[in-house]
Amino acid sequence: MLCVLGLAAAPAPVRAQAAYVPSAANLAAREWFQDAKFGMFIHWGIYSVLQDDAWVTNNRQLRIPELETLAPQFNPTRFNAVEWVALAKAAGARYITFTTKHHDGFAMFDSQVSDWDIVDRTPFRRDVVRELADECRRQDIRLFVYYSQIDWHHPDFYPRGGTGRHFGRPESGDFGRYLDFLDAQVRELLTNYGPLAGIWFDGQWDKGGDWRLDRTYRMIHDLQPAALIGSNHNGWFNTGEDIALFERMLPGTQNARLDSARARRLPMEMSETINGSWGFRLWDRDLKSTARLIRELVEAAGQDANFLLNVGPMPTGEIQPEFVERMRGIGAWLQRYGESIYGTRGGPITPRPWGVTTQRGDRVYVHVLDWRDPMLALPSLPRRVRAASLLAGGARVAFRETAAGVTITLPPRPAGEVDQVVVLELGPA
Repeated sequence: MLCVLGLAAAPAPVRAQAAYVPSAANLAAREWFQDAKFGMFIHWGIYSVLQDDAWVTNNRQLRIPELETLAPQFNPTRFNAVEWVALAKAAGARYITFTTKHHDGFAMFDSQVSDWDIVDRTPFRRDVVRELADECRRQDIRLFVYYSQIDWHHPDFYPRGGTGRHFGRPESGDFGRYLDFLDAQVRELLTNYGPLAGIWFDGQWDKGGDWRLDRTYRMIHDLQPAALIGSNHNGWFNTGEDIALFERMLPGTQNARLDSARARRLPMEMSETINGSWGFRLWDRDLKSTARLIRELVEAAGQDANFLLNVGPMPTGEIQPEFVERMRGIGAWLQRYGESIYGTRGGPITPRPWGVTTQRGDRVYVHVLDWRDPMLALPSLPRRVRAASLLAGGARVAFRETAAGVTITLPPRPAGEVDQVVVLELGPA
């Protein structure tokens, strides 16, 4: 993730998959992704033993012998893929993105090209990715695999970027050989775990040079044409990528820099944490409320983007109760208001201080987040409004339409209501 380095200027886009034309299956998967709107991110690895953020091994400047002592301590006997996937479903998430390898290089699957993995180095000896993939299929949740292009453990990740400089690796290495290793592990993920929703790459921002993306992306699209490729760039992207990713920022906002307008041609996703950490940090009590997280989901939908919300399981394999509570709270809200989120696109009114709009067909959903006056003035819509009502309960909402726009009369807002959703039914074109 970009959270440690901050928003340093990103490198210019590198050569990627030349003359890429998405397959029909890939285009259909992009449409599904835009309809899904909400996913559950899971950051989990041997770093959880230290009960700190996923960046802990870099932040504490561990050396490789010290890093390798974490694996024998990692024995998450309370991990239960059934419970994890069931929580995603209860939250209303349509997909899970799981960290199969974070920046420390440790694989949470049974890799045949390295023994630096959960099966070979831990007493747990179970392939977490396999169990998750199997359970996602059983519970009809799609699985994305996060894969870090940075590797603080591999000797051939050289020359190094701005992170991982304290691990004590030799001042040499063959980057081409490292990319062969990267491709081999990505191939394992694509061939050993059934159909995947896609690959969520992270780390290209930390190192210049030729990543051979043309070869990697072509391999992915050849092996699984419907798998969506995304890379954590925050607004710029390379040819061959199918979705545009934004970390902790809404696309279209001031911080989502570079060629975000170009990225808008792709389905978009914003990732966020429940507290301030990627992974399980014992003392991070800065928990966002369920109401705030619902607002962020709604605001992302209003920007025509998905919302990917992270949980960081404990070293035992359990997800902390505070995270479970908030995920279930979002799910309860989506059971009532999901019509205004799932399957929608960004609405005809751009985000305003009072809220956002989403749209599906002839229905425009006005999400009133910050407005307490009874009258709300909207700009003109593409077609005339023939009816207005509250999504919750269906009560009619009075409105007046002129050449200048539409004014709706909001009924009293119930205490604690996060988002007052008004449905505008548009007439024929």
